[in-house]
Amino acid sequence: MSTAINAPAGAPGENTAFIVLISCVATIGGFLFGFDSGVINGTVDGLRMAFNSSEAALGFEVASMLLGCAIGAFLAGRLGDRLGRRSVLIISAVLFLLSAIGAGAAHASWLFVLARVVGGFAVGAASVMSPAYIAEVASARYRGKLATVQQMAIISGLFAAFLSNYLLARAAGASTEALWLGHEAWRWMFWMQAIPSLLFLALLLVIPESPRFLVVKGRRAQAEAVLDRLYGAAEARIKLAEIEASLAGEQHRPQLSDLVNKATGKLRPIVWVGIGLAVLQQLVGINVVFYYGAVLWQAVGFSENDALLINVLSGALSIGACLVTVLLIDRIGRKPLLWIGSAGMSVALALMVVAFASGALVEGRLQLSDGMGRLALVAANVYVVFFNMSWGPVMWVMLGEMFPNQIRGSALAVAGAAQWTSNFAITVTFPMLLVGIGLAGAYGIYTVAAVLSVFFVLRYVRETKGKELEQMEG
Repeated sequence: MSTAINAPAGAPGENTAFIVLISCVATIGGFLFGFDSGVINGTVDGLRMAFNSSEAALGFEVASMLLGCAIGAFLAGRLGDRLGRRSVLIISAVLFLLSAIGAGAAHASWLFVLARVVGGFAVGAASVMSPAYIAEVASARYRGKLATVQQMAIISGLFAAFLSNYLLARAAGASTEALWLGHEAWRWMFWMQAIPSLLFLALLLVIPESPRFLVVKGRRAQAEAVLDRLYGAAEARIKLAEIEASLAGEQHRPQLSDLVNKATGKLRPIVWVGIGLAVLQQLVGINVVFYYGAVLWQAVGFSENDALLINVLSGALSIGACLVTVLLIDRIGRKPLLWIGSAGMSVALALMVVAFASGALVEGRLQLSDGMGRLALVAANVYVVFFNMSWGPVMWVMLGEMFPNQIRGSALAVAGAAQWTSNFAITVTFPMLLVGIGLAGAYGIYTVAAVLSVFFVLRYVRETKGKELEQMEG
């Protein structure tokens, strides 16, 4: 990963390699976030068969993790202010492990949902704490690159889950067939996650706590020691003074009430912008592709194996798109990437609507002509590329850095909960939309959201490129 980052040389004494290394450890949380989100994609048929689930029940089983994500994201922001960024990531690693084991072993729907909700706590916590940790240890010169690696890790996790699902299903003959020790392949898809979960837990035990958290907690000597290790003694003293100065006007422990402007009694505008970014990232429908990709492509005539292979292709394209973001985010900034991505997604989604609207239902399945099938496939992958070079990584980068030090944990809690609640709403409604208004109708809704996101970015989002965290205003 560090070779792709290509961070510029830092100030004398700055330990850039160490900063990159500990940031990459934090991004394993993103990898698990992606794996846990993507693994469900190949298990839908197994869940339907194992639990005899209706479409509504299946939608809830798939989306159940997201309830835990919303709660985990909200609690993580608050716990991050109390226990520390690193401590919350350690808790999330343990929960990832428990969820992987439990989801694969579940023999009743409610046990499966419980295991997925536990995994959701971990995903929600990692989704807000990993970018927050990276933002708080990295220099503004390459903070965007490092934070974008978080999205690369998420997509790598998705890709790994898609590839693992494909290989396991192929080895068994189908996701519902027995593989090793008499257990179906879809169960092994969940158990594979135990390996990176254990690695994440082990590596977290050797990285330092965020120096900004330590300053907020009054642990000045520990904060200076960490800053010295990151930036060298001379720069450490300067950064310590900057952090203390940014907190000088706030003499109390961070709390949710800090999100309200005391002069107006209303939520700070910067918090509304964070919520808007978080919600719109989901309303464009990206996780329908991530969670239901196999179902989507089977619905338009592809076999299960071909559908799973298309997911692998989408995952590979997503990683390439994130590499583009790594190269551009600290050069052209966050805001241009967001509006370019919104425009590209709008066009690609509209083309998908056109393709799906041209089809006819045959025995309950949408049949497309060869030309329209190719259009849908190409447009979907173009959509995935635009998302992963813009809203995928940049939204998390901005949430990790756009808020002032005093409110960062609380604002991340609220924005993260909004993101995962929106994710849940989109995911749980897709099977019902598929039956009610069809693929064209569902993707028409996502197209409208993508168009609205263009105007939101141009009107409300402020550029954060090149600014130190102590310069953020709210």
